[in-house]
Amino acid sequence: MEDQLQALADFVINKHYPDFRQAENPYTELFRAAVTSTARMIAQWQAVGFAHGVMNTDNMSILGITFDYGPFGFMDDFVPGYICNHSDHQGRYAFHQQPGIALWNLNALAQALTPLVPQKDLIDILKSYERCLLDHFHQLMFDKLGLINTSTDDNKLVTDLIGLLSDNHPDYTIFFRRLSHLGIEDNTAPVADLFIDREAARQWLQGYRQRLSKQQLPDAERLQRMRSKNPKYILRNYLAQIAIDKAEQGDFSEVENLRQLLMRPFDEQPEQEKYAAFPPDWGKKLEISCSS
Repeated sequence: MEDQLQALADFVINKHYPDFRQAENPYTELFRAAVTSTARMIAQWQAVGFAHGVMNTDNMSILGITFDYGPFGFMDDFVPGYICNHSDHQGRYAFHQQPGIALWNLNALAQALTPLVPQKDLIDILKSYERCLLDHFHQLMFDKLGLINTSTDDNKLVTDLIGLLSDNHPDYTIFFRRLSHLGIEDNTAPVADLFIDREAARQWLQGYRQRLSKQQLPDAERLQRMRSKNPKYILRNYLAQIAIDKAEQGDFSEVENLRQLLMRPFDEQPEQEKYAAFPPDWGKKLEISCSS
């Protein structure tokens, strides 16, 4: 079995990481790459509001990517415990559980690699996962907020925002897109009105604007940067369901519409405004299965 494990690891290294052959222990570097790329991928999921749905170990790649996109979904309202898989009754793979589940899977990979990688190296690399994920997540959030020359003080701005979103459950995508159109002197109502607690939203926005005032970046440039990081269009489950319903009747026009739309998710597409609207009540809590 150990020979087969080494042969498999050698195949991955030769095909994807040939430079690792020069390392003192190529298998240690292979595991380090898996941990780092997985941490960055999960940070990207959390930043964009994506839930995979079935993060079993066999759905995670040693390359730090994933596959088997069956019961996935983008959050509509920001709910940390969002579950997109109808069979996940315990919320094991809920949105806010994804960072921990990925680490659990990496621990399983570490156990599998124990014949090839010293235990101390495995433990040290696993300990780097959280810091790597948080650093990348915060940088992604800074980009979404249009912040440059960031410092650790900005982490609190992000943490406070996540708390505000969690308490009020605004539409995650629409919130950030509206924020991407909010000049530093503009009326904050279009954004604050997304929140139940408007006063809390206004207070956060005030602190956010104070932070923006400290950076030398023209409003127009900042907002353009933000719109390049905050999609206007996402594949909401209800949009996919409408396309599926039509396709089952032999009409694939909506499938093509979505394909064209999502090729440019960050662009303003005036003729497609309806796809950026709030989802209907019936479409907000659709759960799907592995066979969807």
